[in-house]
Amino acid sequence: MSTPFRCGSVAIVGRPNTGKSTLLNALVDAHVSIVTPRPHTTRQRILGIANPDGGQILYLDTPGLHRQARRAINRSLNRAVHAAIADADLAVQVVAAELWDDEDAAVYAALAERAIPRLLAVNKVDRVRAKPRLLPFVETLTAERQWDEVFMLSAHRREGLAELERGILARLPVGEARYDADTFTDRSERFLAAELVREQLMRRLGEELPYATAVEIESFKDRRDGVTEIAATVWVEREGQKAIVIGAGGERAKAIGSAARLGIERLLGRRVFLKLWVKVRKDWSDDEAALRQFGYE
Repeated sequence: MSTPFRCGSVAIVGRPNTGKSTLLNALVDAHVSIVTPRPHTTRQRILGIANPDGGQILYLDTPGLHRQARRAINRSLNRAVHAAIADADLAVQVVAAELWDDEDAAVYAALAERAIPRLLAVNKVDRVRAKPRLLPFVETLTAERQWDEVFMLSAHRREGLAELERGILARLPVGEARYDADTFTDRSERFLAAELVREQLMRRLGEELPYATAVEIESFKDRRDGVTEIAATVWVEREGQKAIVIGAGGERAKAIGSAARLGIERLLGRRVFLKLWVKVRKDWSDDEAALRQFGYE
């Protein structure tokens, strides 16, 4: 008797900086979601598609859940998280090994509102030198909370992923694949290009400034010579921020653009000509109309 084919959506949720995007990229084996050392890097729900034997898994990477959503963008991020949970057949809560706080508890509370299977992924276990400490940590978490299964893993080192994937697949509904086998996301090349520019902004700017930046693709066209020409605007909230992004003699903006171009070329598999502008839109992160313009709603 053959094993039935399974297909379903999986929400990857957690507080900021637990490694959700790294986990998604590892499970899909593609650079679908940008990754930086900073929390709050992911701003939108991103679909990554994996095709293990016997099924298709539709992973939904989500922003970190914000407990204090004072600004419009924070409320938008929280809506993205709750929408992913509402759409999912299964949820994976990602926590950092030996770390649990009120934000983790808020994520669990959001999951508990839905009657779907939920798995706990304890990530970054490679950073724990005394591995025996992980057992009491998990016992504490599961004493008053319920997950269907607990997995220890290191997304960065791609350890424990096969076990997690099997646990997910076994709990998905029986059904046909929704995407072709060679499709790894439903996001457009324009979206992915914008994210790769923002990835460099997050990596190369100071502590606070990356969160005041947004990227909008103004044009995206393939030329006859085989080069893809992309024009992108980096939006900031203050004139002083614009000067910082540009840098002395435009050197920082050039470095950001050069690194982003290389990433986009790897993604597209062809040469790219990238033009960047830096513009000011005052307090865009607390402006609902601006958020819609930049694709956050």
